[in-house]
Amino acid sequence: MERQTDVLVLGGAGVDSIVQVPELPLPYADSYPVPRIETRAGQTGDFVALGLQALGLRTHHLDLLGDDPEGRLVRRLHQDRGLPLTTFPLPGGTRRAVNLVGPDGRRLSLYDASRTAPADRLPAEAVRALAAASRHVHVSITQPCADALPDLRASGATISTDLHDWDGSEPYHQPFAEAADLVFVSAAKLADPERTMRRITELGRAAVVVATAGAQGSYLLAEGELTHTPAVAPPVPVVDSNGAGDAFAAGFLFGWLAGEPLARCARYGAIAGAHACTVPATGVDPLTRAELLARAAQLD
Repeated sequence: MERQTDVLVLGGAGVDSIVQVPELPLPYADSYPVPRIETRAGQTGDFVALGLQALGLRTHHLDLLGDDPEGRLVRRLHQDRGLPLTTFPLPGGTRRAVNLVGPDGRRLSLYDASRTAPADRLPAEAVRALAAASRHVHVSITQPCADALPDLRASGATISTDLHDWDGSEPYHQPFAEAADLVFVSAAKLADPERTMRRITELGRAAVVVATAGAQGSYLLAEGELTHTPAVAPPVPVVDSNGAGDAFAAGFLFGWLAGEPLARCARYGAIAGAHACTVPATGVDPLTRAELLARAAQLD
């Protein structure tokens, strides 16, 4: 069957308010004068979808959104970028977060987890139809995406997910880890990244697990072998790490869906992630396919 979409991105739509702070962690004080606080559309699903689209992949985004100013910001972002977006009502309002960004580009995200309720669901008919038209589905771990996993598996599309800063034991992440063919996870909270990566492959379907480790690069587990990919220095100074993990996932998926060797996929991810660190948190400027391939050629 001809698939009309390369990647369906499920979930992860929302709005962030960006606050530049003098340092992280931020010592207690009654108040801090800060530069202009900006609110812009874009959370993990938005950034992955935009990154994939910029790399030339036919991308569609599906999620629940509120009928509120934040939801309109998300819809406008997709409309302005020509990125297809299918939404259904989120009664609690569009997901939002406050991101504190330090002078070195590190980020602390205060995520409002109250926007979704256990009863919120993505319509199964829409999930099935869009997944059936897609080669691949990237699933955000935002609720209620876990409920859609059985329908995604039945669609025949491959699945990836990003567990972000999972600690290796929190049960909420487990269904995502077990259902995906390709799993991304940050090593930030993992006491033993390799052990967690191997456990994911043993308990679930994943043939490939990637653990990102910031300036230390990334680790890739495939066919029982663990390999390391060094980080790539960005061409200009780092200003913000916001969205770097999402950009890494988009770069890796670009190579993976093209059938590239896994080492090259990891290199693509490193290049895309480094680029994201040069983009201020208030902006959206994903790496293009031409830029990615040119940068990869320079590093070969």
